[in-house]
Amino acid sequence: MENIEEIVKKLPPELKREVEDFVNFLIEKKARKHGRKLRQDWAGALKDYRDKYTSLELQKKALEWRGD
Repeated sequence: MENIEEIVKKLPPELKREVEDFVNFLIEKKARKHGRKLRQDWAGALKDYRDKYTSLELQKKALEWRGD
């Protein structure tokens, strides 16, 4: 079985550029996955207010409480 370098050497120049672009894409994609994990500890935190406010009012209140 050939290794990746031997296979790429057989490609024409325009396809080598495509392979290079794809490899760079994979590297960037991998780097993004190592970012901060998505937190969802807020889920359900406002359920006590569901009878007092509509969803739009609750969104506005949440922004107010956060200081945004």
